[in-house]
Amino acid sequence: MTTAQGHDPTIYRTPADAAAAPPEKLAYLAGFDRTAQRPDALFTLDTDPASASYGRVLSISEVPGLGDELHHFGWNACSSSLAHAGHHHAERRWLLAPGLRSSRIHVFDTHPDPASPRLVKVIEAAELADKAGYSRPHTLHCGPDGVLLSCLGGAHGADGPGGVALLDHETFDVLRAWETDRGPQRLAYDVWWHLNHDIAVTSEWGTPSMIEDGVDPELLLGREYGHALHFWELGAGRHLQRVDLGDEHQMTLELRPAHDPTAAWGFVGVVVNVEDLSASVWLWHREKDGRFAVRKVITIPAEPAKAEDLPPALRPFGAVPPLVTDINLSVDDRRLYVSAWGTGELFQYDVSDPFRPRRTASVRLGGVVDRAPHPAAPDLPLSGGPQMVELSRDGRRVYLTNSLYGSWDDQFYPDGVEPWLAKFDVDPVRGGLVPDVRFFPRGAEFRGRRVHQVRLQGGDASSDSYCFT
Repeated sequence: MTTAQGHDPTIYRTPADAAAAPPEKLAYLAGFDRTAQRPDALFTLDTDPASASYGRVLSISEVPGLGDELHHFGWNACSSSLAHAGHHHAERRWLLAPGLRSSRIHVFDTHPDPASPRLVKVIEAAELADKAGYSRPHTLHCGPDGVLLSCLGGAHGADGPGGVALLDHETFDVLRAWETDRGPQRLAYDVWWHLNHDIAVTSEWGTPSMIEDGVDPELLLGREYGHALHFWELGAGRHLQRVDLGDEHQMTLELRPAHDPTAAWGFVGVVVNVEDLSASVWLWHREKDGRFAVRKVITIPAEPAKAEDLPPALRPFGAVPPLVTDINLSVDDRRLYVSAWGTGELFQYDVSDPFRPRRTASVRLGGVVDRAPHPAAPDLPLSGGPQMVELSRDGRRVYLTNSLYGSWDDQFYPDGVEPWLAKFDVDPVRGGLVPDVRFFPRGAEFRGRRVHQVRLQGGDASSDSYCFT
């Protein structure tokens, strides 16, 4: 809500301001129907511990079509708007939710009732294709000059190249392709930036045909999925540098840059090393000559398993790969969270020295073999595993969901993925992960939908880039 002076108090000047602001009382959650028989939806959940409906679904707002597969979503505006004079009075009000399969973009208004968002606009796939040349929108972040939306595919059925579309902050019109010179970049996944350095970073997954029906073993073993980072001039959309992590490191996914606006480093998660099935986290950093370099700072090994306990896709390997599919960095740049969707483990690291992460805690939920239960339901084996992880701005609460992407769910969890959303409490000094037994919505709460990404009222650890220290 904006103040009388027109300033949205959730547009924060600094990371410290964001952390000190009132805690979230609501969470928004994207859900999709794998069968495409009912519409996908945006769920709103109560996150206020003092409320009688704590941990419960408060409302559901359905989209009009079928088969969208709502995946990642985000705000129309956030703290980066302070970098642009024309957007100092921007409102964090609308949530934009792309359909990864349909290429439609859904706009939800969280006003006047934040607990019951309303669908107010649908941007059709044709507009994205005609104006930006892209399809299959994946991840969006609110930037100083518009909303940057990463896309996996090209226009009108073209498999690629993927890239980034630019949308208007307030009308949500698709403006154009963000890139002006893409250089060697072809594969796309995430986009983020170092705002005060005028540097953008993009990562790589694959084109639609490479991911549509699950992991393609031939492409994986042929080392054809993404394995590089790209660095760009943010304002101009001009490619500056490609950094290859090595083609054995397949699928460079989530980007988490430092929140400190003076810093020029960040972390990226790598799903799998095809040589030993390990997963890893890498640090990118700027060197004295202005060029960027990368360093592997975390390795998570595969876990041996009996063939009969594994899904068909993994039986030839006799092991469960960790499959790091999400990472998240606290707003104070102190703690990194890493989701191992395959083995069913969420890791916490102290990254006060980003070059030397130190593991401080972990918890297990689900997992291909373990099916580890939650303390709130100790007799319920869980399907899926730690996937999308989101942190509160003050770093005290961690939210976790269990579905990756429908066809990939089916490969690794062929008996189905029953939805769940877990919350963990974190001691601000000592760290650690303590499950909240009062907060574990699951199963029928989500009315037949699997759940993917969480966004928190007022912003969260992966929503904003900041302009001031």
